[in-house]
Amino acid sequence: MQRSVIRSICASTAGYLIILSVLFLPQFSKTSYGADMDTGKKVFESRCAICHGAKGDGNGVIGIVEKGVVGDKLWSVYPRDLTVGTFKFRSTPSGCLPTQADLEYIVSKGIMRAAMPSHKDVSKSDVDAVIVYVKSLSTRWQEEQPCKTFTAAKPKWVGSADSVKKGQEVYDKMKCWECHGKEGKGDGPKSNEIKDDFGKPILPFNFTTGELKRGSSPENVYMTFTTGLDGTGMPSYEDSLNEEQRWNLVSYTLKLMKK
Repeated sequence: MQRSVIRSICASTAGYLIILSVLFLPQFSKTSYGADMDTGKKVFESRCAICHGAKGDGNGVIGIVEKGVVGDKLWSVYPRDLTVGTFKFRSTPSGCLPTQADLEYIVSKGIMRAAMPSHKDVSKSDVDAVIVYVKSLSTRWQEEQPCKTFTAAKPKWVGSADSVKKGQEVYDKMKCWECHGKEGKGDGPKSNEIKDDFGKPILPFNFTTGELKRGSSPENVYMTFTTGLDGTGMPSYEDSLNEEQRWNLVSYTLKLMKK
């Protein structure tokens, strides 16, 4: 009698757990996201797949989206492999997924100097839908919890002569010149050694050429130093530099960019 009761309880408990698991499936369940997923897939196929590929793996018909020669270096820009779930431009710590707002910004505004165009003509609902679809391409979105986010409130002294001087000291101390060069021209002694996570050579940024891919406002530059650029050789300085040091570094690099 006791065994049958126990079996009954176990069976009902298992059934209850199954029901719960169905109710609380990851965010890509057909019930809650089906319409957005369908719309997002159509938007992706019509606007994104040509570069990112039908599977989102970066193997679109375009192939290399941009290439050129800088000095004696041949460089190429490849579409992002969205199935890996690694994103450069985020407001979250290194190794974390971007926020919804981060993705909306990238899709809508594009990425300068990276052949990622602006999609300002795409409606907000379609942008949201294609983001739902993009999130379905990598299991990271289903397996990982959201991270904290950073904000960038620029101090009034950023850009001052004193801040620029301190920023140059940080630049030298942190050996930024090893990649970016003593004058910020991207010609440091290690500039030929850098590869991305896929083994492809990448160039350190030449600050004297102007705009950063993320944007060159003080806030954007600060966010780059704070979050790093995942998938590249550009680290996060969240732990190695305090906020004041990062803002001083912003001042110095903005001077190199003549901002």
